[in-house]
Amino acid sequence: MLRTGLETRLGGFLFALLALVCSGAAAQDYEREARWAEQTLATLVDGEAVQIAQANGHRFLGLWMAAKQPRGALLIAHGRGWAPDYDLYGALRIKLAQAGYSTLSIQMPVLPGTAKIGDYIPTYGDAAERIGLAAEWLRARGHGALAIVSHSLGATMANYYLVTRSDTKIGAWVFIGIINGLEDMFRIKIPVLDVYGSRDWSVTIVGADERRKQIQRVAGSQQVVVEGAAHFFEGQHDELTKVIVGFLDKVLEHK
Repeated sequence: MLRTGLETRLGGFLFALLALVCSGAAAQDYEREARWAEQTLATLVDGEAVQIAQANGHRFLGLWMAAKQPRGALLIAHGRGWAPDYDLYGALRIKLAQAGYSTLSIQMPVLPGTAKIGDYIPTYGDAAERIGLAAEWLRARGHGALAIVSHSLGATMANYYLVTRSDTKIGAWVFIGIINGLEDMFRIKIPVLDVYGSRDWSVTIVGADERRKQIQRVAGSQQVVVEGAAHFFEGQHDELTKVIVGFLDKVLEHK
């Protein structure tokens, strides 16, 4: 069902409260993040590693992959506790660049391996800062047509970024296998693509109807179900890439 006016106001209040919670520093596992970076760089074949500094002095890893004749640039945000070149994210950053979209896959906040999804809520503010800095990094290098491609918890973090930042200069948002519902969708004015697999996690599949009703309010938005795909789209990275590129070619062509 679509939200009533009261539900919408309540949702806005809850997200404002979440923003307040996320404004404080979260106890992140920088050592684990450093180990991810070390492992990533030791096996990096395609692309270039960059370091982006945050306000607190911490520097996070980004993997830059330039397309030969770019039609835009994409900021890739991974899921809970992973790294920018892990599995699906490594495939997407390379395949999307080969398809004509330069990519910057960034390290999102990391907690200890035992952390649950809810434990990450205090890191959303830090995640939003990283996304914003990565977008600035891309714009500083002349990339005007920008989009976010995010997966799982990274999609939830991207949602938080888009509804709490008034001037993102992001032209489109792709979220893959998002792990919960969308928050304050009325604040997002850019085209969005909701893509998930028919064998995705139940928390993603259950909310699909409500998400579709919400994104239909934004021109150019769509929802796509990839038949047979699981949460990480094992064996179907090419199909997922084709869906993403098809969407971006339509919504970013005039950006």
